Amino acid sequence: MFESLTDKLQGAFRKFGSRGVVTEEDLDVALREVRMALLEADVNFKVVREFTSRVKERALGAEVLRSLTPAQHVIDIVHGELVQLLGGEAPKLASAAQPPTVVMVVGLQGSGKTTSVAKLANLLKKQGNRPLIAACDIYRPAAIQQLVTVASGVGVPVHEEGTSVNPRTIAINALDKAKRTGATHLLIDTAGRLHVDEEMMREVADIRSQLNPVEVLFVADAMAGQDAVTAAKEFHDKVGTTGLILTKMDGDARGGAALSIRSVTGVPVKFIGVGEKADALEAFYPDRLAGRILGMGDMLTLIERAKDTMGEEDSDKFNEKLKRGTFDLQDFLEQMRKVQKMGPLGQLVSMLPGFNKIKAQLNVDEMDDSFFGRAEAIVLSMTKWERRHPEKIDGKRRRRIATGSGTTPHDVNQLLKQFFEARKISKQLSSGRFPAMRF
Repeated sequence: MFESLTDKLQGAFRKFGSRGVVTEEDLDVALREVRMALLEADVNFKVVREFTSRVKERALGAEVLRSLTPAQHVIDIVHGELVQLLGGEAPKLASAAQPPTVVMVVGLQGSGKTTSVAKLANLLKKQGNRPLIAACDIYRPAAIQQLVTVASGVGVPVHEEGTSVNPRTIAINALDKAKRTGATHLLIDTAGRLHVDEEMMREVADIRSQLNPVEVLFVADAMAGQDAVTAAKEFHDKVGTTGLILTKMDGDARGGAALSIRSVTGVPVKFIGVGEKADALEAFYPDRLAGRILGMGDMLTLIERAKDTMGEEDSDKFNEKLKRGTFDLQDFLEQMRKVQKMGPLGQLVSMLPGFNKIKAQLNVDEMDDSFFGRAEAIVLSMTKWERRHPEKIDGKRRRRIATGSGTTPHDVNQLLKQFFEARKISKQLSSGRFPAMRF
């Protein structure tokens, strides 16, 4: 989502070069480009103005311009201000003093509200909780059936009473059931509309007053840009939301909603949706997202995903091979299949420090999932010996592998070149030697 913004911000910082002294005029030029990059990313103009003003004030006040590494100092300041813009500390889901913890999920149609409820239930279940979902959207065709289907896929029960019962009554009955069955959380999927209207607001406010939920989470579609920010503010003003779920953060939108919504609404982002799968909902960490926006990567999230997917023991074994630089194409094939379960390839690569530089080193324009299919076909056309000794694959073998995989010798040559380059980069990363942040 933030790749274009990352490129533009890095271009702005590149203006400093490697000079030991930077003038206030130099800072103004760079911040002008930062301002334009944020505006082009669809960030709210008031938020952009306040953000750049704070960066300049801190840069001048900290005597950054006379430091030995002014560019790095400015980047550190921008990172710190981005973290604050995104909310500062990572917020957590609140808990009731006595279970069940009631969580209302509200939002407009098409934002991913119903699937977000199921994803949140799945996340809570993986943490050892026993969630129950209440199906209170009785208006949208097949909404209840959709909820039942996605919830059953993650093994979470749904309380539903069809479409003829009042949503408030369904919610009250669901709370009673949650208490009787020992559920730790009750997630209420409320009705949405195509746009904000008074009838919907009254219904949501009525359920809120009856159940007194600990959390009221608004689901915002990150692809909707400033429209999502406006809707989130209206819900907060009229209903009183306590947190936000940003969906479709794996999309190709410009990212303005994610950077604006906290400042405009005053409500923290608590979760982000990063894909279609049931486990594609993550807790929101402002510092991690700020690092990704600036091209610094997000190794903590990448490591967490790897351990969840591969298991800690397998992850540790593979890391040892990375450190020694001894992993081969057989290891590559096995890990590639596991990596596919962690999320889209482009999303994973963006979590590596200096990912734009890595893409350039690997000579890959767009790292998407089609890469996996082509690479797997090539590796499967090799013998076990060839997979274990990729450096010994000569021209004759490459032609045979290309024929067997339905590719060309050029494709095979490119994959092997990328593999050797990736092995070198991976050895550096696993040893803690991240690519330098040179702009």
